[in-house]
Amino acid sequence: MLSLLIAKALAFEGVIKLDVDARMAGRSFIHSHISIPAAPGQFTVVYPKWIPGEHSPTGPINDLVGLHFHAGGKEIPWQRDDVEMFAFHLNVPEGVHEVVADFDLAFKGNTIGSPNFCRIKWNRLVLYPQGVTSDSVQVKPSLTLPNGWHCATALKREPSRDGHVLFDPVTLTRLVDSPALIGRYTKHIQVGDQEAIELFGDSQKPLEAKPESVAKFKNLISEAQALFGAHHYDSYRFLLTLSGHGGDDGLEHHETSEDGTAEDSLSDELDGRYLGYLLSHEYTHSWNGKYRRPADLATANFQDPMHGDLLWVYEGMTEFIGTTLNPRSGLWSQENYRDALAEIAAVMEYTQGRSWRPLVDTARSVQLLFGGGPAWSSARRSADYYYEMVLVWLEADVKITQLTGGNKSLDDFCKLFHGGTSTGPQLKTYTFDDVVSGLNAIAPYDWAGFLHERVYSVQPHSPIKGITESGWKLIYSDKPNDTAKQYEGNKGASFLFSIGMSTDEDGSIRDVLPGSASAKAGLSPAMKLISVDGYKYTADRLKEAIASGKINLLVDTGDEGYHAITVKYSQGLRYPHLERDSTKPDLLTPIASPHAK
Repeated sequence: MLSLLIAKALAFEGVIKLDVDARMAGRSFIHSHISIPAAPGQFTVVYPKWIPGEHSPTGPINDLVGLHFHAGGKEIPWQRDDVEMFAFHLNVPEGVHEVVADFDLAFKGNTIGSPNFCRIKWNRLVLYPQGVTSDSVQVKPSLTLPNGWHCATALKREPSRDGHVLFDPVTLTRLVDSPALIGRYTKHIQVGDQEAIELFGDSQKPLEAKPESVAKFKNLISEAQALFGAHHYDSYRFLLTLSGHGGDDGLEHHETSEDGTAEDSLSDELDGRYLGYLLSHEYTHSWNGKYRRPADLATANFQDPMHGDLLWVYEGMTEFIGTTLNPRSGLWSQENYRDALAEIAAVMEYTQGRSWRPLVDTARSVQLLFGGGPAWSSARRSADYYYEMVLVWLEADVKITQLTGGNKSLDDFCKLFHGGTSTGPQLKTYTFDDVVSGLNAIAPYDWAGFLHERVYSVQPHSPIKGITESGWKLIYSDKPNDTAKQYEGNKGASFLFSIGMSTDEDGSIRDVLPGSASAKAGLSPAMKLISVDGYKYTADRLKEAIASGKINLLVDTGDEGYHAITVKYSQGLRYPHLERDSTKPDLLTPIASPHAK
């Protein structure tokens, strides 16, 4: 049973019954019927607001429609709180000990599903009494499926009858941490003794995996187990959708991850590379983020605000570990790995917001940054605690290797901090001092000063010492790296390291780097490139113009009409790569090589 920190929240007695009717899920409509024990008098129920893993008040309350409360066979009027919009007040009549709530979740279809599958996120379908701990709330859930659909989840359940699935009672904490994926077309791939990938899509064909792909997924499990030395789940399910619908991101849980990638991810090399990245990252979260979690992110319920100061460990270390597991398992090549590091190092160097904003502020303000959009993101900074911390943790890994004469590495910290003995889902919180103590237990050093300098102070340059000290150096060439190819495969193009601009497929400008050649020419986000040297805009034509040094553009500036703009730039196309520095030992290749025996 998960154990959360309890602030001022109270325990709850009784069992909430949650009956979810998903027979219209393929049409973006789900009905929720909830029976909540209640005492007569003033009673307040809440809709989950702060969602674990999303680090923000992202509960989609605007998708809640048709809300009604009943008690003793009569409807009860309700009133929304005029400050806390996720709370509903009602007056329970005398002699009544249960309130029944009904509502529909009416969502935008392509956000969590398609006509053929849907993610069941329980936090979107439940109400619970205000002020109680989610650990103390027991929920008895059930789920009615569309005809012919199947269900995958980590929740324990009884055999389904006519598409009606009954689950064992669980705490509200565990319920929200255990989503389900339902759909018409499915495939089960066993990748470990306790681990499996549950594939869902809009047809059966994209779900067929080649034996070599399955072998790499199995390697991922082996490499993670070798790294941490133990796991903290009874079983683990990758709930994976392969579709142009249902989202292309991931969300972590103790025993599952919600993952969505392109339909051809099992057959296309570039999309398959992103799939490997996604599964590695979310799987790592079972240890770092779910089992071990910053104390200020371990709230008593889903209404208490989360504090993101240590997201640079929660997400940043997970990004480093997940990225490293990719080449170890064969999901990436060594070159893929080096290109990813080069791209991160270069992007962070070109991020001008670092001149005024410390890295930790991107974690503290995550709920603002996630809604910031791409326009002027370089000047503002994005959620850089993900990617820049890959470089910082790489530097820490190299430093440990140097301090111990090659006898230890960050892997030893992972075993100490995240491993221990294999258990079911548990939560063990940590603070900044705990991280420092763990690092010192592996290799004594001024780790507090190391982290304060790189995370809590303004650093005008990208932290690439982990690259240079591991025997490599950052260079630029006119050859696109793997990340650039992936970006272009997703219908966009980046010219950040040359003229300082990125675009969408149709020529709309996503971002412009202040002080770059594009900015000096007068280009800005929200403008649209119409033509290059008299021909309709394409990314390839702009590449040719940049390579030639003759960049003549026709730009739609909006209300001011079309303008002819010449970008003065003559250094050609530039993409970051890593090049071997033979004057130093190669410490990077061993980091990215297989570790499991």
